[in-house]
Amino acid sequence: MTPKEKALKLPQLPGVYIMMDKSGNVIYVGKAKKLYNRVNSYFRSNSSHNTKTRMMVSLVHDFDYIITDTEFEALILENSLIKRHKPRYNILLKDDKGYPSIRLSKGEYPRFSIVSKPMEDGARYFGPYGGRVESKRAIDTVCELLKLPTCNRKFPADIGKGRPCLNAHIGRCDAVCAGKVTKEEYNEKIERACMILSGKTEEVLELLEEKMLRHSENLEFELAAKARDEMRAVSSLGTKQKIISGMMSDTDVIALYTGESKTVFSILHYIDGSLLESETKVIDTPVYAEVSELLEEFVARYYANRTSFPKEVCLQYEIPAEEIMAEWLSGLSGKRVYVTYPKRGEKLKSVKMAEQNAKEKVLAIINREEREIRVLEDLKKILDLPDVPKRIESYDISNTSGSETVAGMVVFLNGSSARREYRRFKIKTFHGQDDPRAMREVVKRRFVRYKDGDEKFSNKPDLILLDGGKTQLGAVTSLFKELDINIPVFGMVKDDKHKTRALIDASGNEIGIYANPVVFRFVSAVQEEVHRYSIEYHRKLREKSMTESELTKISGVGKKRAEELLAEFKNIERIKKAPIEELCNVVPQKVAELIYKYYRDRDDV
Repeated sequence: MTPKEKALKLPQLPGVYIMMDKSGNVIYVGKAKKLYNRVNSYFRSNSSHNTKTRMMVSLVHDFDYIITDTEFEALILENSLIKRHKPRYNILLKDDKGYPSIRLSKGEYPRFSIVSKPMEDGARYFGPYGGRVESKRAIDTVCELLKLPTCNRKFPADIGKGRPCLNAHIGRCDAVCAGKVTKEEYNEKIERACMILSGKTEEVLELLEEKMLRHSENLEFELAAKARDEMRAVSSLGTKQKIISGMMSDTDVIALYTGESKTVFSILHYIDGSLLESETKVIDTPVYAEVSELLEEFVARYYANRTSFPKEVCLQYEIPAEEIMAEWLSGLSGKRVYVTYPKRGEKLKSVKMAEQNAKEKVLAIINREEREIRVLEDLKKILDLPDVPKRIESYDISNTSGSETVAGMVVFLNGSSARREYRRFKIKTFHGQDDPRAMREVVKRRFVRYKDGDEKFSNKPDLILLDGGKTQLGAVTSLFKELDINIPVFGMVKDDKHKTRALIDASGNEIGIYANPVVFRFVSAVQEEVHRYSIEYHRKLREKSMTESELTKISGVGKKRAEELLAEFKNIERIKKAPIEELCNVVPQKVAELIYKYYRDRDDV
């Protein structure tokens, strides 16, 4: 039975439909108030469909469906299935993940830090926040407000060691490191910071007022003045308090603008009528052209993983499931969230402003894409290529005196770097310094996997640019003859200052690119990017190797524990500065104490 015939047997009931290609991969998930009407609309005369919709329908080999009791249940199920399958034709936001929180460590002198998610480790957590920038802003604000330290010194170990830093001299820190703040005073400030992060500003002001009056009655006028100044600082927070306590705006305004290839959503966050901040989300224009449906699905994707919500979401267009969306958002939020479509007044002006922002972004993307297409057309002419090189791959080898030899592969799609397509390789077949041999191994591994149907290497490039001269180029061209692969390959050669000079073909002929500044800049950018990517990987492996070697010198730390410590703390500097309680999250207490002592003893030398 064909999908079209199957669609004719669907009921007029709410539910979710799952489109699949001939390999059984889910390529699109949608919800419907009436499954029969919605799914059949795809398989009727496609003259009204846009190009992408026709393309998606042409790939549909089969579909499944799940009937739900209500359209609301269909919305929840649709979200769950999209998260699970990540279908290529649905809206998939790059930051579709959780949000960071602020952690307050345990100990005599607890400190604030940013973590990806809370853990059951006895520490206190605040947030989550919209991103790491917002989290850092919250920490910096409360620390500046209460003159708490933001340096890397550890207390009480570093008290009395060295002079206070610049923050103490300019009045942004009370110099805990110099012993000017007792442990009790420090923890009082930390507790006030926690109250502010929890949104309890009024309670903080009451405590400070009591403290000020108490000091005044005891004729401690200097201490009373400090409490007064702190009160003024806390009072000045205003709307910033909502940002600090991890709360979202009370009104979000969302609008979109759709281009042929890209669609941009603009989100404006307001608190008490004042514009707090704005975001833009850029996606490939989806298969469906109906803007109200685009907007509805974006709202669902945008708020699906958030943990704090506005009181009102103002949209540019009425969406099909407005009441259901409001009910769903209210359920996620735990409080009433309104979904509205302003028709007049200040809110309509805000919607128009969001729409204009989205439009300007799309136009900027279109102009950039036009420039990129022009570069590729010029590159085709200069290199006498059969087609415009829409996919370009570039390779570079990196090592230190033949050790830790690695390679990086970067990809440019339609003139722009495509980071998700980047790949890294460790040289496996030999040790030592032999860049042509290493280049041959890497390219061979890449294209053998391509021929084997490996999904990670399924796309064939239109052009390959090697960061190297004639020897690397010769190694790859001879390999392609063996593998019967026909792809244009050129080397990128540098001058004495390690700047891109020209391209070189398999015969050793140099092709000048200085005469075309646009192509010259593009090739230089490709060479710099592949060099950066490969050397970054090499340095990472070298640092890891050296770090593991250093860590294993510590009693109780073997290779496995060294790897676990690096996975948790990312680099050796963080391990050196970590307090014992944080080290205990990875290793046993005794080992944590040995690590802590090892680095403190070395600092004292």
